[in-house]
Amino acid sequence: MLIALALIMLVLLLLGYPMMVPLAVGTLFMMFSGLTFFGPDQAITWMITGVGSWVLAAVPMFIFAADILTKGHTANRLLDLVDVFSRHWRGGLPITTAAGCAMFGAVSGSTQATVVAMGGPMRPRLLAKGYSDSFALALIINASDIALLIPPSIGFIVYGVVMGTSIGDLFLAGILPGILILLMFAAYCWIGARVQGIEPEPRASWEERFKAVGGAILPLGFPVLVVGGIYLGFFSAVEASAVAVAYALVLEVLIYRKVSIRDLGGLALSSGMITAVVFILVAIGAAFSHTLGTAGVPEAVLGPAIEAIGDNKTAALALIAVAFFIGCMFVDPIVVILILVPIFKPLVQSAALDPVHVGVIVTLQAAIGSATPPFGCDIFTAIAVFRRPYLEVIRGTPPFILILMLATVILIAYPQISLWLPSLGSL
Repeated sequence: MLIALALIMLVLLLLGYPMMVPLAVGTLFMMFSGLTFFGPDQAITWMITGVGSWVLAAVPMFIFAADILTKGHTANRLLDLVDVFSRHWRGGLPITTAAGCAMFGAVSGSTQATVVAMGGPMRPRLLAKGYSDSFALALIINASDIALLIPPSIGFIVYGVVMGTSIGDLFLAGILPGILILLMFAAYCWIGARVQGIEPEPRASWEERFKAVGGAILPLGFPVLVVGGIYLGFFSAVEASAVAVAYALVLEVLIYRKVSIRDLGGLALSSGMITAVVFILVAIGAAFSHTLGTAGVPEAVLGPAIEAIGDNKTAALALIAVAFFIGCMFVDPIVVILILVPIFKPLVQSAALDPVHVGVIVTLQAAIGSATPPFGCDIFTAIAVFRRPYLEVIRGTPPFILILMLATVILIAYPQISLWLPSLGSL
């Protein structure tokens, strides 16, 4: 029966149905095939409970803030800031792109918004400088995935809700891993430019640098306000999301005036549509996860591995990383978090793992999966935005995926990279 379930869901995915359809069909299959014993009323209850957490109210607000910033001038100001300090380095332009993606991720929390906002201005510049389109596209989609680690992160919010972990601690825990990955990408860009013999651009004057710093001060206040406000106790994660929208409106409507009042209706509609998709996935994913648990699937599939691992923390983290990496290659990361986190929760507890550290490992795998074939969501965002074929978009991704896998190994071996900033709050 489980093999039939897997085949049905796989066929639906290959036929091009959105992820919510295989999840719903899988739930119905288990309901009527005798694998579980519950009725439609119980499934509906699980769906309502899945989206019933108050913390999830932060998701549409952060999406709306990201849409406002993407429409406005924030991305260009962040790019200008990085550019004036790095253009004279070997690989300065791709380093600017990677850092710009990380910084915009810190003010938007959305990988797809970052692909759109950063890819638009930077891809033509990378091509004009002599970089291949496959490299430019791979750099943009993989660097944009740092947005899942640097707060505010929708991935952290969903994980925190499912695992029952502090959102503020998760936000802080993602900062240093995000910076680590950015530095690793920068090193790869520097080496690649040196090998290809691409010359750096002239050094920016101090006047240009002071101007760029002044222009980026307000956008850079965004993550400070959100994360600082949550961790210092000024407001909750939900309240922080409302503050994020207000801050984005002040920046783009009143100060920069790149977004008009008339634009807000269309932006709100776009945010509402994305939110609807996310919440449908969360609801159906919650029902599917409960169904798997009721059918005893986690124990049947993972029981022997969990028993063999026992309290070995490194082995437990490695198993979690592999499972989430494979899952996120095929399924939307939010769905994978909803389904697999409850399954691995007993292992996290039995191995005495820090749930915040586990959250970083899980979210990093979601970041890798967002840009990994065959179904990485950012791959298809790049295809739609830049109108390039699938094979060209994925051709340059292997080196970046290897870098992200190396980062996973480092974070498993040295958990304090993730836990140091959250630990400061307990001093």
